[in-house]
Amino acid sequence: MPIDNLLGYGAAFLTTVSFVPQAWLTFRTRDVSGISLSMYCAFTLGIALWLLYGLALGAWPIVVANAITLMLALGILVMKLRFRN
Repeated sequence: MPIDNLLGYGAAFLTTVSFVPQAWLTFRTRDVSGISLSMYCAFTLGIALWLLYGLALGAWPIVVANAITLMLALGILVMKLRFRN
């Protein structure tokens, strides 16, 4: 596997896995008081655009990482809209 793909998969793995603990905590506690709605809307849209970019390039590290992160971000965004203070 070329070094650029290894770097991409490593970066994708680390950034996606680092997001999981916060998503898990939010899902478990349903505490969304510390989450900015405008930031999470922008973040989720940005992740969706990264996913589309990865698909356009056929860059699977970008596609896989952003598909997983998008699912987590959408889950948190839905919770923020549903349980907001």
